[in-house]
Amino acid sequence: MPPILRTLRPVALMALGLLLSACSTVSYYAHVAKGQGELLVHRREVASVIKDPATDPALRQRLALSQQARQFASSHLGLPDNRSYTSYVKLDRPYVVWNVFATPRYSVVPVTHCFLFAGCVAYRGYFSHDRATAEAARLQASGDDVYVGGVPAYSTLGWFADPILSSMMHWDDDELASTIFHELAHQLIYVKDDSAFNESFATFVQEEGLRQWRLSRGLGPQDDRAKAMDDGFTHLVLDLRDRLKAFYASGADEQALAVGKQREIADFRARYAQWRDSQWPGDHRYDAWVASPINNARLLPFGLYDHWTPAFAALYAQAERQWPAFYASVRQLARLPQAQRDQALQRWLDSGVANSL
Repeated sequence: MPPILRTLRPVALMALGLLLSACSTVSYYAHVAKGQGELLVHRREVASVIKDPATDPALRQRLALSQQARQFASSHLGLPDNRSYTSYVKLDRPYVVWNVFATPRYSVVPVTHCFLFAGCVAYRGYFSHDRATAEAARLQASGDDVYVGGVPAYSTLGWFADPILSSMMHWDDDELASTIFHELAHQLIYVKDDSAFNESFATFVQEEGLRQWRLSRGLGPQDDRAKAMDDGFTHLVLDLRDRLKAFYASGADEQALAVGKQREIADFRARYAQWRDSQWPGDHRYDAWVASPINNARLLPFGLYDHWTPAFAALYAQAERQWPAFYASVRQLARLPQAQRDQALQRWLDSGVANSL
């Protein structure tokens, strides 16, 4: 999968914080309940799919790998040992849900949606592409910037036994295994209304878990090239978002805001081309994303899920790389008020940066 998709995909993994929305219309809740119910009805135990003679050999191999990763998650990473990711659902569509992101036309602050169990998040998910695009059209007509992104997988935070989905089967082995680690980490520790904490924690477990998983299978370290490119591109997008944020706060009139917004986006494209040609000559994997229409909402997924990841890495090192001790420390952070939690994470972040110098 191209790195740009790896950048965007994790944002979607928590899409179904949809459960029992505190602010949804009845029709939306009915849509979500129906979609989740259909997954439950159509799931099959992975073991039976593997044994079925009619199962495609390539699918059988991928599912077998998923179960090895699932067992490793609990036996070596200390993640929940339950029925999640032990069943399989074949979808009739490329994504399980579609997320709708929105911002005001001249703001990079997301329109948020709040749910009873998952807290507030910067998107709303739909099991139907048509419903997602209809909602996006409604928001756009009201003046918002919108972006619709397809979601290959999501978590119900342990409320249901989440299945492996056919939309996950096109991933490579590392992506499949690490996604299972990521989602089970959400089931282990989750704090309402703090996406940066939740996703940075799960991303650390995903990355360190993958490192240990590869080691257990006699594989060498991952090639850092893709991650380095991903990080560099993300930095460029976050820089654009920061520039737009500062510009929108300038007090300019609406006409000047419209012109300045497009100027910043054009400048971003020029900086991207310079970065690509100087750092990664001949590699054009991000070109299509950059050439597509860019607005505030399309920038939202970037940087939301790894801000505190180095802080969790420092915390893991302090716990002598022992998962139980690490999780105990994370639970202590989770119990703090958010302001205190952010202060503590910043100290760990600073500590991790200092130790890497």
